[in-house]
Amino acid sequence: MLFDMDGTLVDSEKVWEVGLTELAAHHGRPLSAQARRDMIGTNMADSMRILHADLGLPFTREAMDHSVGWLEQRVKELLRAGVPWRPGARELLAALRAEGVPLALVTATHRHLVDVALLTIGADNFDAVVAGDEVDETKPHPMPYLTAARLVGAEARDCVAVEDSPNGIRSARAAGCAVLAVPCEIELDPEGVTLAGSLLDVDVDYLRKLVA
Repeated sequence: MLFDMDGTLVDSEKVWEVGLTELAAHHGRPLSAQARRDMIGTNMADSMRILHADLGLPFTREAMDHSVGWLEQRVKELLRAGVPWRPGARELLAALRAEGVPLALVTATHRHLVDVALLTIGADNFDAVVAGDEVDETKPHPMPYLTAARLVGAEARDCVAVEDSPNGIRSARAAGCAVLAVPCEIELDPEGVTLAGSLLDVDVDYLRKLVA
């Protein structure tokens, strides 16, 4: 089992929204709702490119580094305060662990922020963690999910990936995983995935059937 983090296991997209809104204010301009929507599930570089374009700011390496540093420091502060679980996520992880199912966390978030989020999620819930700055390519490229499958000793085609974003879904599908899509902030295209309204509707047997 391969799980995305933000918006899938924990409701941290709202944390990122606070950070991004405050970053835009730091630059003296408001962030549009469309730009925020377009950032969901993207890597940091793409998110900063969207933000700078939306604010009408130049996108140089120096400008991006400044924005990334400011944002990550603020998000780290917010994550340290704790982040709420998505409905059913904690219970599903516990059930999978009880059954001895290998689990990996697969996220575009950088490792130093993932480590703070894991104070809430529990590092011991996972046999492997693949963070966005630990692979050469990030979502929607298949590398994160291919890497996670290898780390838990499985073929990607035998794994279920749980995602809440279009980029994450594309990544998991390209790797060959069965995909369970659980919307959080945005609606998801049901093509090629199994769509669930909430992880409250999912149990271990349900997941096993997706790769049977």
